[in-house]
Amino acid sequence: MSKPSASSNIRLVTPPSIADARSGIRHVFVRDLQLMCSIGIYAHEHEAPQRVRINLDLAVYEGEASAVSDNIDNVVCYEKITTAVRDVVARDHTNLVETLAEEIAHVCLVHTQVRSARVRVEKLDVFEDAFSVGVEIERFNPEV
Repeated sequence: MSKPSASSNIRLVTPPSIADARSGIRHVFVRDLQLMCSIGIYAHEHEAPQRVRINLDLAVYEGEASAVSDNIDNVVCYEKITTAVRDVVARDHTNLVETLAEEIAHVCLVHTQVRSARVRVEKLDVFEDAFSVGVEIERFNPEV
């Protein structure tokens, strides 16, 4: 049996709406970031990196929406978040996708504007008959 291709019937998982004007929450997201990662508990997984896909959904307190005023310093920058995620993935070998998800959530929650982080980590090449396997977590900022 061959591995499903990207153009196969893919069932998209749509996260619940996070943006909330009444609470002053903006939804910042990163979709389908594919990276090579040294991850897994088996000996063969220690020998070569494998593909992972990462999705992030961040609930970001925006305060007064007009305070953004088209200035990057007033928002949570998805480029900085993505760079931090790449740095986490590039570290030493990680055994569990759960551990990787926790470490990614931690770097997202360093920003005090981020109230919560939903992190999905998928290993893409584990089973021939499954598009992906992985874990999704949600963590809240203890600083808020």
